[in-house]
Amino acid sequence: MDNVAIRCESLSKQYGEVHALKPLNLTVDKGSIFGFLGRNGAGKTTTIRLLTGLAVPTSGRAWVDSVETTTANSAARSRFGYLPQDPAFYSWMTPREYLDYVGKLFQMDKATRQRRIEEMLTLVKLTDAAKRPIRGFSGGMVQRLGIAQALLHEPPVLFLDEPTSALDPAGRHELLALLQTLRGQVTIFLSSHILADVERVCDTIGIIHEGELVLVAGRDELMNKYATDSVLLEVAAGSPTAVPHLLSILQNQPWVQQIDQENGRLHLHVHDVAVAQQAILPLMAENQVQLNKFEWIRPSLEEIFLSISEQ
Repeated sequence: MDNVAIRCESLSKQYGEVHALKPLNLTVDKGSIFGFLGRNGAGKTTTIRLLTGLAVPTSGRAWVDSVETTTANSAARSRFGYLPQDPAFYSWMTPREYLDYVGKLFQMDKATRQRRIEEMLTLVKLTDAAKRPIRGFSGGMVQRLGIAQALLHEPPVLFLDEPTSALDPAGRHELLALLQTLRGQVTIFLSSHILADVERVCDTIGIIHEGELVLVAGRDELMNKYATDSVLLEVAAGSPTAVPHLLSILQNQPWVQQIDQENGRLHLHVHDVAVAQQAILPLMAENQVQLNKFEWIRPSLEEIFLSISEQ
């Protein structure tokens, strides 16, 4: 368990007849960025509240950095930072004042507080706004301040609940870029229903559906598992006869199942991916066909998510 940052055993939460979280068994490796993916209401926030000790489980136990969080252990608070979905700050304070207040709550001495405040303001790029009241901040600035307060006490684990859901594209880009810089320095548990964000930054992905964890896999492993058996060929411009010529050649290949044609592009569905991968490029060279693009179609996380959640 030396490499495990987050662990839970049969963790569940029930409200009357509603199973908000069915028994969950999960481990998250140290230094990873774990994407916890699910629709709204799937149980993501419930899971984070249980893992952080903010809610009492119906059954099961959880540990963060080897400290149990489901027994009201006060030592657990120093092991993680937490940014809720809708963070609230004292709007009349400045970022520097607010971070100083947070540091005092964690009983950090003055010298340590000052050092960490400056480090965090630099990390989240709020140094220039450090003396401005928080009330005038954009959504992206508020979320970055939220990460600064969550990391101020140097926790080994960071929980983020839907951190980009209310941000515009620029704010999302800034926040995801910030998370990339934290890779390997802290374990990040990122809850989200925005599939593109999870696909961009996460090493490992867990999918929760109606309170039940249905899948956990590495991002690349997941993409390869659901890889499609199709390839895109884009013939170079200026070769009007190349497409018909190539089409006739490909139609006679035993490994070709179906060909869709559109604007100089051929979308091939094949019976045998391994054979097709070996045959396509030699076939192009043999027939002197110039390609602008040759790409095996990779499924998006959205397509994978929908196929799993609809099963």
